[in-house]
Amino acid sequence: MDNDLKYVGFWKRFLAFLLDVFLILLITLPFLFLEYGSDFVQTSAEDASNSSFDILMNYILPAFVTILLWKYFQATPGKMVFKATIVDKMTGGKPSLGQLIIRYLGYFVSLGPVGFGYIWIAFDKKKQGFHDKLANTVVVQPKVIETEHETEK
Repeated sequence: MDNDLKYVGFWKRFLAFLLDVFLILLITLPFLFLEYGSDFVQTSAEDASNSSFDILMNYILPAFVTILLWKYFQATPGKMVFKATIVDKMTGGKPSLGQLIIRYLGYFVSLGPVGFGYIWIAFDKKKQGFHDKLANTVVVQPKVIETEHETEK
């Protein structure tokens, strides 16, 4: 892998995740209110999860958009804030579509008991979650190179 890149750790990835969730809610909540009306807040998860609309909004659309963002930008908006990208672990290049699909499905594995597959990022040498390991990907960002003037301060 390129020496000008470094692995992105748990906290930056967690903040990127929070930003992504915020953006997803910002986009989907108006549609959910349109579909369920003022009863949206009181609609139980069991009632909502039986509808085709709910399956589309909560599972299909997020998967489709996330994989598209990964394919064309190698990142979600949250990762873009940190200039972080998803790359193939072996080549450092763009992951294949197959890798990206495996990575997304691997999110469900990472969620496992208490989200251990995500927490693992904090302890892994290459900062990989279980979903990264399954897809053979890593999340990297450019190293910040200090100039001589900055180091003298």
